[in-house]
Amino acid sequence: MKLFSLLLILLTSFLHAKEVSVQNETLKGELTLGGTDKSLIAFIISGSGPTDRDGNTVGSPGKNNSLLYLSNFLNKECISTLRVDKRGVGASASVAVKEADLRFTTYVDDVGHWIDFLKKRGYSKIVLIGHSEGALVATLAASSKPVNGLISISGAGRPASVVIKEQLQPKLPKELYTQAENIISSLEKGEIVKDPPASLNSLFRPSVQPYMISWFKIDPAKALSEVKVPILIIQGSTDLQTSVEDAKLLHASAKDSELLIIKGMNHVLKEIEGDLNTQLPSYLDPTLPLQKELEAKVLDFIEKSANK
Repeated sequence: MKLFSLLLILLTSFLHAKEVSVQNETLKGELTLGGTDKSLIAFIISGSGPTDRDGNTVGSPGKNNSLLYLSNFLNKECISTLRVDKRGVGASASVAVKEADLRFTTYVDDVGHWIDFLKKRGYSKIVLIGHSEGALVATLAASSKPVNGLISISGAGRPASVVIKEQLQPKLPKELYTQAENIISSLEKGEIVKDPPASLNSLFRPSVQPYMISWFKIDPAKALSEVKVPILIIQGSTDLQTSVEDAKLLHASAKDSELLIIKGMNHVLKEIEGDLNTQLPSYLDPTLPLQKELEAKVLDFIEKSANK
């Protein structure tokens, strides 16, 4: 009986899911209907690097399915969802731009195209849910496009340049860290560094520097302060990639925002504690469910946003 119920849920989800596209059918996504309300939708935006619409790193040996599971939960609660593969990833791989031409705002513009698509489909109440770097993309999009709410999950609260320096300092010898710090300072000023040291080239290769310059210009806390719709900030206490301090900085910048710190939730929204070695299996294990408090709060916020 349990197997039959599971199969029924999966079949129902499949029947209500539709592959959709924008930008001359180059950017791909999945629109899943979750009920009779055809005006309300949650648009889920994935994080940095080759992260697909389901929240998985393309090419990794396993899946966590965090964003897929969040979508499935909302669908069962009668809320429609849109999940998309950003350019260069998954089903949108064919629209990768040259690294030297990529800017952070490229992703923001793409989200804007998807919002326009949803508006044309009759979705007048759109709630953006951004995870990790997707939280910053969603924040910038919420300032320029008409949406009803913004949920920032595991978003950074400081400029990327600050975070990168913090991550590099304990890992590099003092002399090499000083070189990295000098490169970052140049990029913060908008200056290209033509010949980075060979040992730092993978991080600061010239072709990626224009993207980093565009990224370093953005202060996530300041950007969030400019959003005029209801905001929910969610952070897990055992997240090893963004911190509770980040969430508090975001909350302090956005006066009317809500802040939720979830005890024991890590970066892929699963309930697990410990160091990286302990947590790493959770990034690759689809059998682990989403953290339940996260589900309940996201649902509550969306329903409240829809009624404002």
